[in-house]
Amino acid sequence: MNGILAKKLGMTRIFTEDGDSVPVTVLEAGPCTVVLHRTKEKDGYAAVQVAFGEQKVQRTTKSYAMQFKHLVPELEKASGEKKEGKRSESSPWESPKGVTVPRHIYEFEAEDISAWPVGKIYDAAAIFKASELIKVSGISKGHGFSGGIKRHGFSRRPESHGVHDTRGPGSLGAHTFPGRVFPGKRMPGQFGNKNVTIKNIQIEKIDAERNLIFVRGSVPGPKNGIIVVRKG
Repeated sequence: MNGILAKKLGMTRIFTEDGDSVPVTVLEAGPCTVVLHRTKEKDGYAAVQVAFGEQKVQRTTKSYAMQFKHLVPELEKASGEKKEGKRSESSPWESPKGVTVPRHIYEFEAEDISAWPVGKIYDAAAIFKASELIKVSGISKGHGFSGGIKRHGFSRRPESHGVHDTRGPGSLGAHTFPGRVFPGKRMPGQFGNKNVTIKNIQIEKIDAERNLIFVRGSVPGPKNGIIVVRKG
């Protein structure tokens, strides 16, 4: 297994043996459960699908919940039960009470799939160690439609000489040639809310008892956001 799912808890700092202050991001990594195997014969590639977190089955659809019926016996019993009357497609599925299913699922590569049987639970300490370099991926904070100053760090225009829009982008420089704006021009637009990957981040500390990973520096995404941690 080359990765694990984690939740970003926030940032803090730790001190080294030399007394240096190191800014770190705290990630709650796992525990994750193996739920499915992908094989080359059936799917065309080899991978292990893992699940992280829990949610009430009432908040999911029937098609999503039935993926885990081999792990949750109550779902298999309720799969054949039907109630009289019609219901709209947007209404929640009538599911057994008090049952939870995984909230997040992801697939990771594994050298030997047989070493990770379905139902196995693992944490960060099982695959990572301190001082190891990893790469993390997450959805960056979304800022909506933003101007050039916030999105690209542009400067404001003069507040005199007839300028009315001090935060506007100004002239784009198109004249007889090329008579248009080149693709990729830095302009106002959607800012953030994209999948960002940072490579070669060092693990400063692993707290196996609380399933915490302390990584050096910042990690993309807001607090409580889901982070994919993989070996570098």
